[in-house]
Amino acid sequence: MLSVVIQAGGQSTRMGENKALKLFLGRPLIQRVIERLRPIADELIVTTNQPEAFAFLGLPLFPDLHPGRGPLGGLYTALVSAKYSSVAVAACDMPFASAPLFVAAASFMVREEADVVVAETSEGFEPLHAVYRRETCIPAIESAIASDQWRVISWFPKVRVRKLTHDEIARYDPDGLAFSNVNTPEEFAEAERRASI
Repeated sequence: MLSVVIQAGGQSTRMGENKALKLFLGRPLIQRVIERLRPIADELIVTTNQPEAFAFLGLPLFPDLHPGRGPLGGLYTALVSAKYSSVAVAACDMPFASAPLFVAAASFMVREEADVVVAETSEGFEPLHAVYRRETCIPAIESAIASDQWRVISWFPKVRVRKLTHDEIARYDPDGLAFSNVNTPEEFAEAERRASI
């Protein structure tokens, strides 16, 4: 069983407007991400500090349990709010979020008894397109928050992290776009162009 959590808590400062609600090929970007991941979700929820803005989705909405703690606080809220042991977390600004990659990551987590299955690219870890084991990750994140850690991966040394290999990523995300996010109007326009090809 897999909980899928879409995180819509960012400030969207570089976009100049709420990117989750910005129309992507005619519909809110967050709706595109949800539609891509809905088929693999046994539970689908959204974390947001603006629940009224996302009521139209008809999904359970959860505000940050630690407001002002950035992505780490958002990740904590995602894991605490999810129902199932395996939790796939995706940022709302990833228009090419990959259901096959999430399914593969979840199976690796179960089979290899990992606590986190995450890609590491040239940009670093991709914690907002990763799968987490609730019961081991929640206390590790609680400890990180209590000790005033801010980096979203600051607690990784306390759990078993399974890195996806380059070949595994390529097998399940052949276009190489799963981790692409849109932070600026230019990136948004480029993603729309790619999505419409």
